[in-house]
Amino acid sequence: MSAFVSVTSRASSEMNGWKMPAESAPQDQVWMGFPSSSLALGIDERGHHKIRTMLAAVAHAVAEFEPVTMVVDPSQISAAQSYLSTEIDLVEAPLNAPWMRDIGPTFVHNTDGSVVAIDWLFNGWGTQWPQLMADNEVGYFVAQRAGLPAMSSWLVNEGGGIQVDGEGTVLLTETVQLDHARNPGITRADVEDELARMLGTTHAV
Repeated sequence: MSAFVSVTSRASSEMNGWKMPAESAPQDQVWMGFPSSSLALGIDERGHHKIRTMLAAVAHAVAEFEPVTMVVDPSQISAAQSYLSTEIDLVEAPLNAPWMRDIGPTFVHNTDGSVVAIDWLFNGWGTQWPQLMADNEVGYFVAQRAGLPAMSSWLVNEGGGIQVDGEGTVLLTETVQLDHARNPGITRADVEDELARMLGTTHAV
């Protein structure tokens, strides 16, 4: 897997003062997606059941420590209720892929504790599955449901393709941000500038 290496200092403009916290930082809530698409689950009912059972176990384990909200496609609400207890908050919205880290927003905060949701563009992992491109709307939906302002980015990006240390460094994935099927014609400098604007980062690796 290729990676960026950059030590160029970059200033955030529109999002000045905001930053994405590190994975290890305290959090208030977890958002998850209930599996509905066979493309993301497997091709048979046994595969659906196995993955839904495992996901439900994760949701219930997390719910012991913090609130969990599960986004569920309206066609799957009955199925979701059969796997999940009332501890899990179910919200209905059109949803294909369950990978909320990739399709959902990235939350950033300011020094005063304010939170904003970064709404990336999502195009089905480089248009590999065009029918999943509708999940581009999930990020904005989550922001609205959480009662947070959303800041839209022009970058096609997935949350699983970035990692930050909370101190200004971001680890990126060249096969995501510089994929021609995701972001044709953009440069590394373009990506670094946009990440600095959205996440408050100063170094990209």
